[in-house]
Amino acid sequence: MFSKVHDVAKQLNQVIIGKPKQIQQALVCLLAGGHLLIEDVPGVGKTTLAHALSISLGLKFNRMQFTSDLLPTDVIGVSIFEREKSQFVFHPGPIFTQVLLADEINRATPKTQSALLEAMEEQQVSAEGQTRLLPSPFFVIATQNPTHQVGTFALPESQLDRFLMCVALGYPDAQAERALLMGEDRRTLLKQLSALMQPDELIEAQAAVRNIHASPALIDYLQKLSQATRESGLFAEGMSPRAAIALLQAARAWAALEGRDHVLPEDIQAVLIPVIAHRLRPIKAMHNKASASADLLTQLMLKVPV
Repeated sequence: MFSKVHDVAKQLNQVIIGKPKQIQQALVCLLAGGHLLIEDVPGVGKTTLAHALSISLGLKFNRMQFTSDLLPTDVIGVSIFEREKSQFVFHPGPIFTQVLLADEINRATPKTQSALLEAMEEQQVSAEGQTRLLPSPFFVIATQNPTHQVGTFALPESQLDRFLMCVALGYPDAQAERALLMGEDRRTLLKQLSALMQPDELIEAQAAVRNIHASPALIDYLQKLSQATRESGLFAEGMSPRAAIALLQAARAWAALEGRDHVLPEDIQAVLIPVIAHRLRPIKAMHNKASASADLLTQLMLKVPV
């Protein structure tokens, strides 16, 4: 089943040129059953990657452009009175899908952002006194512009914690950018993509990831890392137990894609930054830059013995 995931990665690399590491991180996130936040400046391929992922995995896809005037009911849905039936009928919003692309999520107000919290955590939504289950599998792939740009609202900690991983694409190197300039338009390439997996195969792969073995010694290393973030004095709060569980699950998915049935410390190190950095907030004013958490986390990782 993981050979098909590798086929998906190959197809994605034909669309998103020069970003194999970020593509593997995105696939690891989905195999681990988490939600993905793609953070970067406009125009580097965030939306294209999200769309290509959903097509390649054969999942039903909805895209929402988040704006400052978007309301929670625009995401979840609303009941409308239908004269023929003489009653209110619930009309599901775009969240009732398998992959929801929340494009530029931080351009919506915190009230609208909060409409995703229950869905991302419990795979259900509550509206008008009734709870409705979402399809399975269910993923939110959100893109975010840098918070210093005009018209953005910073995601609160509770929202950031719902994303298993946060990745940044970055600018392409000269060779990759030349290939983009001389090649086909990315939107044209998206139309040529085919589904290489089916939803039931993805669910099966996720179940296999959960069975990847993690030894007691590996858990000891994970706990040392977690404790170090709490005692280092570098962050306002350290890793929560939920963050540690997320790190372990992502490491299992990384090990599976590397062809192993057990987790190594190298797997934890490979996913540490995208899983944990966006959850931690440096306490010193000098570390206010966006990459500060990642830099400090890398330094901390080098000090923790394996």
